[in-house]
Amino acid sequence: MVLLRAYAPIFCALLSPSGLLLADETKLNSFKKNPLEEVYVWGESRETSDAGYVSPTSVLTQEDILAINAVTTEDLVKFEPSLVIRRRFIGDSNGTLGVRGSNMFQTSRSMVFADGVPLHYFLQSRWSGAPRWTMVSASEIAQVEVIYGPFSAEYSGNAMGGVVLIETAIPQKREIHIDGSYFSQAFEAYGFDDNVDGFKGFASYGDKIGDASIYLSYNYLDNTAQPQSFRDSSPSLPENEIVTGSIVGKDSTGNTQLWYGDTGVVETTTENFKLKLGYDFGDWQSLFNLAYEDRHSANIGNSYIKDSSGNTLWAGDGLTEHGQSFSIQSSRLNASELNRQSLSLGARLKGTINKKIRLEANVNRFEILKDEALSSLLNPNAANYTPEGQINDYDNSGWSTAEVKLITQDISAAKVELITGIRYEAYTLNLDVYQSPDYAAAIKGAHKSRFGGETQMSAVFAQANWTISTQWDTAFGLRYESFKSRNGYYSDDDATTAALDLVRIPSETKTAVSPKFSLGYRPEEAWLVRYSLAKAYRFPIVEELFSQYEDYNSQNLSNPKLQPEAGLHHNLMFDKTITGGYLRVNVFHERVKQAIESQVSLSSLVRTFVPIDEVEVKGLEFIVNKSGLLVSGLDVRFNLAWTNATIIDNSSADESIEGNTYPRMPKWRSNLLATYHLNPDWNLSASIQYASDSYGSLDNADMQDNVFGAQDDYTRIGLKSAYQINDQWRVSVGLDNLTNDIAYVAHPWPGRTAYFNFSLNL
Repeated sequence: MVLLRAYAPIFCALLSPSGLLLADETKLNSFKKNPLEEVYVWGESRETSDAGYVSPTSVLTQEDILAINAVTTEDLVKFEPSLVIRRRFIGDSNGTLGVRGSNMFQTSRSMVFADGVPLHYFLQSRWSGAPRWTMVSASEIAQVEVIYGPFSAEYSGNAMGGVVLIETAIPQKREIHIDGSYFSQAFEAYGFDDNVDGFKGFASYGDKIGDASIYLSYNYLDNTAQPQSFRDSSPSLPENEIVTGSIVGKDSTGNTQLWYGDTGVVETTTENFKLKLGYDFGDWQSLFNLAYEDRHSANIGNSYIKDSSGNTLWAGDGLTEHGQSFSIQSSRLNASELNRQSLSLGARLKGTINKKIRLEANVNRFEILKDEALSSLLNPNAANYTPEGQINDYDNSGWSTAEVKLITQDISAAKVELITGIRYEAYTLNLDVYQSPDYAAAIKGAHKSRFGGETQMSAVFAQANWTISTQWDTAFGLRYESFKSRNGYYSDDDATTAALDLVRIPSETKTAVSPKFSLGYRPEEAWLVRYSLAKAYRFPIVEELFSQYEDYNSQNLSNPKLQPEAGLHHNLMFDKTITGGYLRVNVFHERVKQAIESQVSLSSLVRTFVPIDEVEVKGLEFIVNKSGLLVSGLDVRFNLAWTNATIIDNSSADESIEGNTYPRMPKWRSNLLATYHLNPDWNLSASIQYASDSYGSLDNADMQDNVFGAQDDYTRIGLKSAYQINDQWRVSVGLDNLTNDIAYVAHPWPGRTAYFNFSLNL
């Protein structure tokens, strides 16, 4: 197996962070001669080599961030160990996150915070459950920390995979930052062959006035992307109407299909407005965070098929080419739009009560102001087109969270740190599906289906971290959680009644206690061995419990009796400090009972959330992070992960899948991020991402590679060069996917993409 290959000279691009950030002790520099403005992390600053007191961690400082072709926030973590971001194109609203034994569609098993504000989206799952990455711009980030597994009592079972902590802040003096990026992608697959491109613009202003700080920013992203779905039809005996343009190929299960079209180029625009206000009073610091996002995307289906007169066909049965007949389903080539407006409010407070006790508090309100998906019944270019369509409206949806923690240090003479806290979360999701006489005008007609409901979580936690001696430390944690689902409903229409009939779902209350344990040993100063053990419960989210609806191409059934996922997690870490970095090995093991999985019946296109009795994950990570590797000026971040995820028990349902590999879990993943400092002003970088192939379904029947719907292996090589012209100007150029490796992770990932970026600090 070949994991890594060397290619060509290094040319890479950089989208630089703003460097306009507030408040802590650690200063992070970029270039040797012309450093960025001094950067302060408001939250807890970390060293890159920090191994974690309870959980294994990986830390990205600002200098690490400078080595990545980053346009959106999720780009910054895509090279981290045992982690995958399903970003199908720049500006993708479905950039889901998978960590360790949790795949990219188990979105409620990972958490993302920015300055204490949740970005994770615990209302929906799968592609719809991606974190709201664009609520934070990549240009305002100072530090990223990934915490692996649910080994800390401070986090719920939603940390089964891990937690991403993003820290940003505002400057200590007046600063203006502007940056811009242009990017262009070449893409060819099936009947599509074209270049698509886009640009991003960012501007921020910050100032410090006495004890008050202010930060304002505006981020604009406009991009066109390759088609995300390709349409096929099973061939049958030839009939009379002869056509041209279809493509003979295999589907993901190896069956021969005739491919007749795609969903068209995706046009995406995203605007983000950010206001951050900080105020220091004595030993206390406060931070208010307001973020508003306005997102729009649209696509129109594209047909490859022409009749004998050269006219494009948008629907039809008995169409014959290659000696076989096929059909075009009209709704599969329709047009669709997504219009989304979101508002996030967050407040953060920390300070010292006395010499030994600190308090930290965070509150957040996330409001979906608008979230409408508009779909036409037919392609607008079809001869029989009418403006009829469908509207999916997620109205009256959002969440609220609040948390208070007390950190008590040096209890007695035993050097014990005690962390105690309470947390509350409340989530509300409602979906109304309307028939529409004019979908493009967003005119809502009669209800077609509805569902919705609420979940609430209250938690109390405590964790004692005890430094026994210079060689030994240990930690004991306990988390108690009370979960409630309520006000659930879904439509089950009675044709004899005028209105849409709803089924009301009784409330459910569940509780769980999650113990945590960690033991660390330092045989000598440079070595650390740590074993961590945790029980974790991941309660179902609103969509998993209550979603029941129909649209043009699928149907979803609710499952309100879902039980929480119950995981037992182990991690054994060996960490060796070396000059300029560290070596690390993690051995991890997970067993999760009642693993919630969403599957689609291909014959009926019916989807529901079903529990798998037990899934086992075994894994091994090897990590090398070192500056000055082999030669002075070469900094390297490398990681290699082996993961074996197996369905070991499903006796309560379909025993035939026992022994199968769990979906979307590659056995091998590897990342390399290398930066060479040619001189104090000029950096060259290269990156490689590798993943082996996997399966997309529980039956492991999708074994065909390099086709739409497959779960392919891929090797993606990135190059970049960044040059500091003077103290104000920086420019960079770069490439992602240098070899133009067209791979499918169900949908096609981007082809070769070129970047140009400039940054200006005033």
